[in-house]
Amino acid sequence: MVDGRYKHLFSPFKIGKVELKNRLAKTAAQTYFFDSGEHRISTLAKAFYGALAKGGLGLVIVETPAMEWPLSQEGDRRFRIDDDKYIKDIKQLTDEIHKYDCPTFLQFYHRGPWGGVYHTIAPRVAASAVTLKSEFDVHEAEPPHPLTIAEIEEITERYASGALRAAKAGFDGLEINAGADHLFHTFLSRFWNKRDDEYGPQSMENRTRFLVNIIKEIKKRAGQDFPVQVLMNAIEIGAGEEGFTVEEAIEVAKIFENVGVDCLHVRSHWAGMHQGSYHHDVLFYPDTHIPIAEFPKELDWSRRGPLANMPLTAIMKKAVNIPVMAVGGFDADLGEMVLKEGNADLIGMTRRLFADPEYANKVKEGRLDDIQPCTHCGNCNKSYGEPRHCRINASFGREQYELSPLKKKKKVVVVGGGPAGMQAARVAAARGHEVTLFEKGHYLGGALPLAAMVKGFEVEDLTQFIDYFKGQINKLGVTTKLSTEFKATDIDRIKPDVLVMALGGVPVYPNLPGMNLRKVLKSSDLYGTLRFYLRLFGPKMLRKLTGIWMPVGKNVAIIGGSIQGCQLGEFLTKRGRNVTIVETGDAMGDGLAPERQTRLFYWFRKKGVPMLTGVKLVEINDKGLVIKTKEGEKKTIPADNVIPALPFAPNKDLAKNLKKKVKEVYNIGDGELPGVIPDTTAAGWEVGNKI
Repeated sequence: MVDGRYKHLFSPFKIGKVELKNRLAKTAAQTYFFDSGEHRISTLAKAFYGALAKGGLGLVIVETPAMEWPLSQEGDRRFRIDDDKYIKDIKQLTDEIHKYDCPTFLQFYHRGPWGGVYHTIAPRVAASAVTLKSEFDVHEAEPPHPLTIAEIEEITERYASGALRAAKAGFDGLEINAGADHLFHTFLSRFWNKRDDEYGPQSMENRTRFLVNIIKEIKKRAGQDFPVQVLMNAIEIGAGEEGFTVEEAIEVAKIFENVGVDCLHVRSHWAGMHQGSYHHDVLFYPDTHIPIAEFPKELDWSRRGPLANMPLTAIMKKAVNIPVMAVGGFDADLGEMVLKEGNADLIGMTRRLFADPEYANKVKEGRLDDIQPCTHCGNCNKSYGEPRHCRINASFGREQYELSPLKKKKKVVVVGGGPAGMQAARVAAARGHEVTLFEKGHYLGGALPLAAMVKGFEVEDLTQFIDYFKGQINKLGVTTKLSTEFKATDIDRIKPDVLVMALGGVPVYPNLPGMNLRKVLKSSDLYGTLRFYLRLFGPKMLRKLTGIWMPVGKNVAIIGGSIQGCQLGEFLTKRGRNVTIVETGDAMGDGLAPERQTRLFYWFRKKGVPMLTGVKLVEINDKGLVIKTKEGEKKTIPADNVIPALPFAPNKDLAKNLKKKVKEVYNIGDGELPGVIPDTTAAGWEVGNKI
């Protein structure tokens, strides 16, 4: 039964002759769930892609195999398709997806001129030796190698033979990524293409020749009925007058249609903005790098990221007679709206499906409250070349997506209502255990409401995370005892079979002369004050009120440059404080997703926020914080307040003392091993399944 609100989203469709049961597609963002070495189709990848198919999607597009050569084998977590011997392994993956009546396409893309971490895997190549310098991107100063004719022909053969192997391995179609500033876009764009041969910018026929020849050869070998979808930019912004225009995109799209392309996946590209070109919300963190009034007018910024591409998608939809896939911050409601208006045929998603592979089924069945929400935290982009993970979906990056079957029902007590405790209670109750949750505070979430207040809600909204767990715990029948401190005597009264201690960590303070001065705002005292106001106002109202008044002086020194100190520095700077962040280690920003760190540090530099690493803390006095720099200079940072913002220490004592009274005792989350939110929810998920 389809929820009547989403009849367009769950209507059948076709790409070529491939039948889709609905219009929802998983796009091909990399997970790095494959193995290195000879046999790369891992159980990790099969579990994830199988979970997506089982979750009810109309189409699953699998991330690219390795298409760049020569290729470093060391640490490359992409599968191979350059030899027939890999077909058998790859078929294991497509068979897993097909088990759930879901077709699957495979994306091919060549990184081309991308540098950074990618440079260690394969050489940087492009149409021409053009450089792009940006504080926000993954390119390097050294120009890429311009492809020779022989190398172009070699890549054409690689794509065509790879497509045939993909078909033999069971893929129902192929997507070629010619978007962003990957290799193929460098031929389409006059900014990148400075060639003087038959692939040069003199005509659109020349610029499309490379990709057109590949498409023709794929159709010749794999068959005309083997669908080929092309991911392309509808515009290239930030590359000056030579950037790829909407008019050029229309011309290219028609060429693709005429050569037999079956579907277009439409995006946009902002030169120099890596993630910001496909995660448009990132462009607003921690603030826009240019005034919003100067943002490109061709995109829709009214939602601060979501559906930014839609004006372009609608134009491309009118220009061709083949299907068009739209992407960019969609949820089910926005997808239904766009389909109903006729501005796209398919809706592509990634991050929402990382957060919940069952998204499609839950939407279809009207179970919207059961959807694990994506809060746009950036954690799924936290590592390159290593398996990715998700803040809310602890299954993501594991081999297990189903809850463990219940062997024996137990009486479970969870102490602590933070993310680890809520997750443990949710999973244990969902499996069938009888669960009681103790929280000595007045609300669930632990430090999350405070973190939400500090982080803000424009880009990353932690309140959705809290509301999801609260709703699930209530729905699953967990007995929740707020404003109730758990005591050892409760064990004798309740007689639990299992005790899960999720008390959170213990604040850490440096052993420093002057730590007892009134100007030092210790996190324990600060949290206590803010929690009182959080109970009265909630995180959103309290954030607004802190813009009017805060018990923090004009000049602030923050001790600790990890995620806690950096985000506190952002919060205070936005409230007019002069902030200095000091870190005793060699690096700043531990715990921040790479793209967030890049943008935050850029913003700090613009705002004049000093970030001092490798310092030695000397003392706190009436003037401020005294440090010794890594160069050996002793200096005083003027400060009305000094705030230690350091990672917590474990809190194991109570759990240790109670092990003699309860058969099963688990200490989880920050109480066992302090970390960031994904670590704590993962710990709760693990113990909830283990009980």
